[in-house]
Amino acid sequence: MTARALWTMAPGQCALREEPLGAPSDGEALVRTLWSGISRGTESLVFQGQVPEAEFDRMRCPMMGGAFPFPVKYGYSAVGLVEDGPAELAGRAVFALAPHQDRFIAPLSMLHPLPENLPPRRAVLAANMETALNIIWDASPLAGERAMVIGAGVVGLLVALLLSQVPAIKVTLVDQNPARAALAAALGLAFALADDAPGDQELVVHASGNPAGLALAIGRAANEARIIEASWFGEKPCAVPLGGAFHSRRLRLISTQVGQVAAPMRGRRTHAERLALALSLLDDAQLDLLLDGPTPFALLPAAMPHILGAPGALCHVVSYA
Repeated sequence: MTARALWTMAPGQCALREEPLGAPSDGEALVRTLWSGISRGTESLVFQGQVPEAEFDRMRCPMMGGAFPFPVKYGYSAVGLVEDGPAELAGRAVFALAPHQDRFIAPLSMLHPLPENLPPRRAVLAANMETALNIIWDASPLAGERAMVIGAGVVGLLVALLLSQVPAIKVTLVDQNPARAALAAALGLAFALADDAPGDQELVVHASGNPAGLALAIGRAANEARIIEASWFGEKPCAVPLGGAFHSRRLRLISTQVGQVAAPMRGRRTHAERLALALSLLDDAQLDLLLDGPTPFALLPAAMPHILGAPGALCHVVSYA
């Protein structure tokens, strides 16, 4: 048996490559992929060869093939059906941190059965929801706070939705794209363009991936506010305005990253428990608004430059039917 997988061969160039696929061993299962999701932020950096050399090891994802910068088989949001494995998983839909590939063999510990009421297509958001959940743990929001999320991409939208469930909190989603206003309204979120972003915010999450967004976060923060930096800039420089009133207002700039369980929950939840919770949080039909596509897997190499470069795109879905 063979499988086809998407490989990034050079900056901006992808190809489907065939590779042998043996039978699963004890403790493994064979999965036929139904859907995968494209994470535009991280996968854009991989696609352009912009992963810093110092981060090559930390940026490896489970079941990744090759090595940075190229050629590399990358991706971490796959949903499929177990075709060969233990009886309790046979025929079950599962989520896995796996690259874009039509079939794959994975350890059972890496396969997370979907909740019965979760549509497999929506489950591609699990990795993004896990990131958003970890950001919330790092942010430690308080009831009644004024909070702002800068950047209305998939992660920013999910963070804003989770924050909005904190009692009496006032959440504003900020983006420079006016088209995001309608999406925010459909999700029940208050929205502002960057120039109209409110001030005196006690909790700010920056998820725009743009240094200007971080500067806005610092400028709109209240005294002793927490600013959670959720963007990752790869090799791009990021100028941070730490002059002016940054110190006198005693602002706190806190990094967050999904590779480790956030400190407030570390030792209390495992990575697997965090992902299981993220899957349960996807039981919300309005989250389908965050999905674009689908693009058939066979057409993915030609489509990737457009998918990753399309302004305003959210989570693009790849179909394997």
